[in-house]
Amino acid sequence: MRNNAHTNILAGLKTAARKIPFEITGLDFYNGSEFLNQYVIEWAGSKGIYFTRSRPYRKNDQATIESKNNHVVRRYGFYYRYDTDLERRALNRLWHLDNDRVNYLMPTIKPTGYGSTRNGRRKRVYDAPRTPFDRLLDAGVLSPKQVKDMTAYRDSLNPAKIAAEIARVQDRLLVLSSKKTEQMYLASFPSALPDVRKGVRVKTG
Repeated sequence: MRNNAHTNILAGLKTAARKIPFEITGLDFYNGSEFLNQYVIEWAGSKGIYFTRSRPYRKNDQATIESKNNHVVRRYGFYYRYDTDLERRALNRLWHLDNDRVNYLMPTIKPTGYGSTRNGRRKRVYDAPRTPFDRLLDAGVLSPKQVKDMTAYRDSLNPAKIAAEIARVQDRLLVLSSKKTEQMYLASFPSALPDVRKGVRVKTG
């Protein structure tokens, strides 16, 4: 999105609702006004979509919201400053590739409960690794046509080609934004030494 104005947020949510292959019943937000505003709330209400949001000053409430930021958003998109149309177009291409790789090709494990180690210590128990697409098939919420089309799409994906294209887009993002981000970062620190051309003022008394 160009920025977090409510019109762009609403357009992004509508696009996501069209592309996600199952009915959306809830959305998890933090307390930003870009999400919690009249326009987004009215749209969600018309679709029967319910909100959850974090409580103010309770970071633990944001686990669901932030859970994908590290290994999906930051791993692929880095921590750089993006504020141009060229960078936005590159990011949109990157997220499309990221979506195919993460949802169709990368198995994940999910916690199923707790067990005990040999010495009696409590530990998490996880299920067998499966891709998000496999888990979606297991849920039984897709129509036969959706299953056929999405399975055919998954089978058409080339993991090596996707990886090479992701690397190419990331290289483009590095060229566009790394130097700018580094300069902004350095500018945020005050100079360690005074400007000697203006003299050094010493408080007396």
